[in-house]
Amino acid sequence: MQSSVLRPGFVQVRVLDMEKAIAHYRDIMGLDLVGIESDGRAYLRAYDEFDRHSVVLRETDTTGLDIMAFKMVSPEALLAARKALEARDVKCEVVEAGEQPGVGERLRVYMPTGHVFDFYTQMDLSDIGPMTENPEIWREEPRGMRIVRFDHCALLGEDIDASAKLLIECFGFSIAERGLDPDGNNMAIFLSCSNKAHDVAFLKAPLEGKLHHVSFLLESWHDIGNAADLMARRDVKIDIGPTRHGITRGQTIYFFDPSGNRNETFAGGYSFYPDNPERVWTADQYPKGLFYYEREVVESFVSVFT
Repeated sequence: MQSSVLRPGFVQVRVLDMEKAIAHYRDIMGLDLVGIESDGRAYLRAYDEFDRHSVVLRETDTTGLDIMAFKMVSPEALLAARKALEARDVKCEVVEAGEQPGVGERLRVYMPTGHVFDFYTQMDLSDIGPMTENPEIWREEPRGMRIVRFDHCALLGEDIDASAKLLIECFGFSIAERGLDPDGNNMAIFLSCSNKAHDVAFLKAPLEGKLHHVSFLLESWHDIGNAADLMARRDVKIDIGPTRHGITRGQTIYFFDPSGNRNETFAGGYSFYPDNPERVWTADQYPKGLFYYEREVVESFVSVFT
């Protein structure tokens, strides 16, 4: 089945202090603040994204993920996916157009892992998106960590196989890579709806609806180093990195926003196509898969989540 999803569209994250969160995502990471709406939610985007926003921050007394959303190829594809979900008795509901500014009607899907995924086809274009006529490489010089785009999320839950199955059967995702436990069961599933190494990852844990990290694309290993320099200069709490994954081959650094949500800056990674064989990591080599250079699992990486 060909994927009916174009890409991850936006993520809505809960933060404890909006002022500190905006200072982090805008001033340090370099996202553009699109606006703050009357309900208090803040909307941001990266310099190389055409759509109005890709990150939504909501201030509350808990941290973690509200929504991960994906943009679909067409209304017809969205309707077909909805019928496929309903045939499987998956809980869904419609979010009316305008619940977020500039975003059309969304199909909200309650995933077996406890996460909320939205699927939509329409979002307004940004007024300051990438140039399209005789385009310069950027409209304005990138700031901060020079984030290119929102890239993916890694999510924690118990029934990762069921969530992966829904994305594969109803939306055309493919498994690019897997990590196995000692009994040969999936403990990590990396799924792609594009030619990226992954667009969403599920990590198995006795939890429901938890966020491991929100990842943002950078252009190069050099930009990963620049991001690390900024983190050190601005006293941003680093989890691990700069380093490299064996899984996906991505170059990475993990760090935390002021509320404790884990962020990642990510560069590189292999190109994926749906006819590629799955890459598999066995339990004894999984630490190398996570961190190719260190070849050991950092304790905070597997114990801290929101």
